[in-house]
Amino acid sequence: MRVFILSEDIIIQTHDLRKLYGPHLALDDANLSLPRGAIGVLGPNGAGKSTLFKCLLGLITTTSGDGTVLGYDIRTQGEQIRSRIGYMPEYDSLDPNLNAIDQVRYSGELLGMNPAHAMQRAHEVLEYVGLRDQRYRKIESFSTGMKQATKLACALVHDPEILICDEPTNGLDQRSREFMLQTLRRTVKDGGGTVLMSSHVMDDVQEVCDRIVMMHKGKVVIQRSIEELAQQVEREVEVVIWGGASKMEDSLLDAGLRVRRLGRVMRVTIDDENTIGVILKAAVNCDVQVRELREYEPDLEDIFLLIMDKLGAQVKGTSDLMTEAHTGGEKYA
Repeated sequence: MRVFILSEDIIIQTHDLRKLYGPHLALDDANLSLPRGAIGVLGPNGAGKSTLFKCLLGLITTTSGDGTVLGYDIRTQGEQIRSRIGYMPEYDSLDPNLNAIDQVRYSGELLGMNPAHAMQRAHEVLEYVGLRDQRYRKIESFSTGMKQATKLACALVHDPEILICDEPTNGLDQRSREFMLQTLRRTVKDGGGTVLMSSHVMDDVQEVCDRIVMMHKGKVVIQRSIEELAQQVEREVEVVIWGGASKMEDSLLDAGLRVRRLGRVMRVTIDDENTIGVILKAAVNCDVQVRELREYEPDLEDIFLLIMDKLGAQVKGTSDLMTEAHTGGEKYA
């Protein structure tokens, strides 16, 4: 058995974690070393994110490899792990015939809480997630946003040290999405908890998380802070132009510059101190009006797409990662 030496800061660690479903390799020697905080888990569909979560929770047996969560062995101590972790799954895990208060209380009892304490906590967490006035309504009458909030309440009922959320904003409209993200941020900043969150929406991850784990074909390919990754992306200048965009793009490419064009917006890699001059000269020669010129600060989507490109993944944007389940628009009501 491998012995893990954990620092106080590292709460999740795995070594060569592998999971096979028949001939399909869902996890391929996944290695993690994660501190406390807010961590986004990213990757295309089928990258292994949900399987990784289930392995960390001890819900499924790994094929090989090992790991610990809060010092507990994921292969043999799943019950102890789940008593200290809240899990909000992507799938619908609610009983439509129960009202919200009984659903959350029942979740607490399944985790070993006594009925009185579970009921008290159910009231508290349903208020925390914004469902105080709907707690006695049956779940079958809930909107998508209310169901997601109820799942979050179930995950928080036992006051866990770590919260794992698998696609928490699936199907939510803008208002419900913002409330969900605000609640997750509060859990980390005010409650001192740790959140592991998977999402196909990069803006959501960037809004909540300060670190990311990136997965591809069952492997963990990146685990680092967003700030560190942003510093590794090549600097670009963003140019907003009017008229002759195609002609100017050709001119910049002919000058040896690297260009990403988005309609009338061009992002040009800064190779040296002469890059700005070359851009302005091209604009004059092409009779193009420069409306705006500024240094571009890369966001998480830029980082993600750059890494996916280096890995040879055919991903042009986050829309390529989404299924119908990741879009929608029901409100809290």
